[in-house]
Amino acid sequence: MVSHRTAVATVFVVNGGLYGAWAARVPALASQADAGAGALGLALLGPAIAMIVTAPLAGRACAAWGARTVLGAALAGACLVLPLVGLAGSPLLLGAALAGLGGLMGTVDVSMNVAAVAVVRETGRPLMPFFHAGFSAGGLLGSLGAGLAAALDVAPAGHFCFVSAAGLLALLAAGRALPGERPEPQHRTEGGYRDVVMRGRLWLLAAVALCAAVAEGTCAEWSALFLVQERAVTEPVAATAYSVFAVTMAVTRLAGERLESRYGPHRVLAGSGLTAACGLAAAAVVPSGTVAYAGFALAGAGLAFCFPTAMALAGDAGRREDGGGGERELGFVTTVAYAGMLGGPPMVGGVASVTSLTVSVGLVGLLALLIAPVALAARGRESAPAVAAGEELAGAGRRSN
Repeated sequence: MVSHRTAVATVFVVNGGLYGAWAARVPALASQADAGAGALGLALLGPAIAMIVTAPLAGRACAAWGARTVLGAALAGACLVLPLVGLAGSPLLLGAALAGLGGLMGTVDVSMNVAAVAVVRETGRPLMPFFHAGFSAGGLLGSLGAGLAAALDVAPAGHFCFVSAAGLLALLAAGRALPGERPEPQHRTEGGYRDVVMRGRLWLLAAVALCAAVAEGTCAEWSALFLVQERAVTEPVAATAYSVFAVTMAVTRLAGERLESRYGPHRVLAGSGLTAACGLAAAAVVPSGTVAYAGFALAGAGLAFCFPTAMALAGDAGRREDGGGGERELGFVTTVAYAGMLGGPPMVGGVASVTSLTVSVGLVGLLALLIAPVALAARGRESAPAVAAGEELAGAGRRSN
């Protein structure tokens, strides 16, 4: 019998594998669809916008029908849509297929985090970094498989059919063991996004996720160009920078449970932000390719805990007395993070166009530095209700005396 933990870890790996598979075949997809730089940019904008639109809807769907149902349906849909991306023969069809895939994967992201929070509550262990390490591992497997497919001259459609079949088999094996049953009727319509967006603690957690998303997007999309243009590193070496960043992030996440158990999630978030800021600052300030390379690796170690820990805290903020809840809160924080993923890389390019990539990376380092005070402020918001409740009880005791 597959455990809840294994089932959730499996879907994280599958989701990462789907993303790594199509993202690594973008050059082949562009060539097949005869998409130039402008058309390709518009096509790639589609999935990002679709993810922002579907994230809050996914939170509501999980609150109404349960994470298991939503996750199973969305992940199966993503597996079935992926081959359609490989068949796209024009920029318009490519954009439409990617938008559909992005919407489904955005739904998967929210629902799998809801399921992961359920496992955290069930076990009483801070396992979110472990689950997100699975996503990182899946992304690496997907990209390595894409590289092999490209080397063997396998067309994207054939490659994606294989990936989809593997994903569906994994879902079939783990789907029934996923947590997140349909909530009781009295809980399905509790609260709403108006209640969620009025909570300052959630905005602070969303700000952490936003800063982390911008920093991660910068490392993913600009590190290689930064090393070539600003540090005179050869293109083959620079091309491996993101791989080192991703591997460092995945390995570091495996230590997340131990660190959170010892220091608590808010201190881990603060330390993570400081570590990422130091890495990006070193890359921007020290005129050395080796130091810049190491700086991006250090940034990967720092950013490893930001998103999963913020997700765990967001889910905890919406927990009900029956042990459920948190779906809408996760959807809200995820939506803000996606906005950072969408807007961050273009912002870096805009600043670089009027200054330099060195200045852009340095500014992103300052943004990562904000994670520490914001995370500690979120801890203060979390403890405030408890303090107020304690004072109220103390006052009641004095009145009774």
